[in-house]
Amino acid sequence: MRRLHPNPADDVSIADCYAADRPRPAERPWIAACMVSGLDGSTAIDRSSRGLSNSTDTRVLLGLRELADVLLVGAETARLEGYGAPKGDRLRVAVVSRTGRFDFSSPLWTSGRAVLLLPEDAPEVPVESLRAGVGSLDLAAAVQRLEGDVIQCEGGPRLNGMLAAHDLIDELNLTISPQITGGSSDRLTFGAPEAARAMELAHVLEEDGYLFTRWLRRREP
Repeated sequence: MRRLHPNPADDVSIADCYAADRPRPAERPWIAACMVSGLDGSTAIDRSSRGLSNSTDTRVLLGLRELADVLLVGAETARLEGYGAPKGDRLRVAVVSRTGRFDFSSPLWTSGRAVLLLPEDAPEVPVESLRAGVGSLDLAAAVQRLEGDVIQCEGGPRLNGMLAAHDLIDELNLTISPQITGGSSDRLTFGAPEAARAMELAHVLEEDGYLFTRWLRRREP
């Protein structure tokens, strides 16, 4: 892997490039979104991101997980991408759902390291849950109550849109896949109201035509 920006260099490591301070905001953990998209903005092929990814993208994803305390993921993404028990003894998974309908016998839930984020009036579930909002999840209130300093959001686009709607994205780690795929997959922040939120480019890495970009939310002094 080579670094194109800043300070161009050949043969850089994922660990070195993504090691950075992620200061916890005053009332909630730092939230970093991690996604892959095609050149035409597609976020999935046949409803999964796997067709856009490659082995280096997977290594970046796993490297970022080592820096996180909680993985935040939408219910549909957890099902389609086959989320299992988190690696290591620290990482937890928070799954956003409206109804809490899951196969609770799957490894993700039997691990005891996953929590459901639900509206207060959602049905009872046989696993740990954190509830906020009535009728729909109050995501801003829910993430304030998650333990840890760094949350990595792994989508999908609708969950990203919920975060963007509340201006909760501090960092975006976006892999750009060298593919034009067509289709009608959702945009990166599907459903977010139109609003300009400036981001600053922290780095660009390249390998096999894939670009690995890191963006930070621009904060006013």
